[in-house]
Amino acid sequence: MNSGFFVDVARARGTLPRRKEHSGCSWGKKMSLSHGRPMVSIPGPSVIPDRVLAAMHRPMPNIYEGDLVEVSYSVQDDLRKIARTEQPVYISVSNGHGAWEMAISNTLSRGDKVLVLESGTFAIGWGEMAEVSGVKTEILPGEDPYPVSPEALEERLKADLSREIAAVMVVQVDTATSVRNDIQAIRAAIDAANHPALLMVDCIASLGCEPYEHDEWGADITVAATQKGLMVPPGLGFVFASEKALLAHKRADLRTGYFDWEPRTNPEQHYKIYCGTPPIQHLWAMRESLDMLFEEGLENVWRRHRVLADAVRAAVDAWQAPAGLSFNIVDPQSRSNSVTTVLTGEIDASELRTIAESDAGVTLGVGLDEFADRAIRIGHMGHLNPPMILGTLGTIEAALTKMGSPIGSSGAAAAAAAIGAAL
Repeated sequence: MNSGFFVDVARARGTLPRRKEHSGCSWGKKMSLSHGRPMVSIPGPSVIPDRVLAAMHRPMPNIYEGDLVEVSYSVQDDLRKIARTEQPVYISVSNGHGAWEMAISNTLSRGDKVLVLESGTFAIGWGEMAEVSGVKTEILPGEDPYPVSPEALEERLKADLSREIAAVMVVQVDTATSVRNDIQAIRAAIDAANHPALLMVDCIASLGCEPYEHDEWGADITVAATQKGLMVPPGLGFVFASEKALLAHKRADLRTGYFDWEPRTNPEQHYKIYCGTPPIQHLWAMRESLDMLFEEGLENVWRRHRVLADAVRAAVDAWQAPAGLSFNIVDPQSRSNSVTTVLTGEIDASELRTIAESDAGVTLGVGLDEFADRAIRIGHMGHLNPPMILGTLGTIEAALTKMGSPIGSSGAAAAAAAIGAAL
């Protein structure tokens, strides 16, 4: 019996998937230029290098001995080089929020107070997570579009005569506002107040993009994750801990079975580093991404991010016009090298993003929280080069032109000139 019989039966029963009919005629269809390789220009997850994707494409190994064990320890060693620390790093199989919780649960106790330094969305979110765990949270108000005020922090800590505040939480870069906070100045403010609080820094959006020195700058906790400057899919969070943080761990009463550092420290069995089965594919990916960062040189990575960020800033500066685009962060020195939040004025931010993505294949970041519908975010982090940045900026300019939006001058030309000066 031939196969056509079964096809006829399936068709009669209505169980045969219907094949799309194609006339070959495009008349009446909306034209789009987005059919090449898409470009994601959001502030994370960032573009994953082909080398990293290829490194993940392998079968399951022996998790108890051999190559994976060696890779696992080498990843820990080299992550410390990226954060510029000699102190331990703990890995959570999670996104950055999981790393937040690992930092909280291993250093704090119920009833402790943390001082959250507001500069956008994400430090507040970290503080809210601490509050759910039974920690009291106080917010030191910030003022958008400005970074955290070290002077205000010093004043608040000097007023804490009972030394009730156990930790200070801050982000180096907030991806909602795109502000960069001065971690060295914040450490200096804590020291000037002679306060014993832990300094806890979220570097999820900045590690591998911005200069950062865990040891030299006096951070007690540094939190990071894979999906931004480290060029690996979301799935691993990292917590770097100072000696002071390790002492706090001994008396912390929020410790949980999964996140607890103690069994993860110098374990007899390798897989206990992860409290169970290792995150195999992510470890291969991290090994490859770290190799790429060291091949380029970390200081060169930082410079590349600065040059490409300068190109984005040159474009926004050129585009600025009444009722049009403008920077969210006023002070040029406080603009991050990993993301730029652009206020859209009277320009419809949603329409701008839709045209860029649907018609041209570039995905831009949405405005978060107070910036919803009145901003776009341009991510410039991780595996990026001039063609990718210039392509994104040229596409934004094309979309603005299509919309008839006010533009001061060509941002794409200004960006090209900025890159040309740096070549």
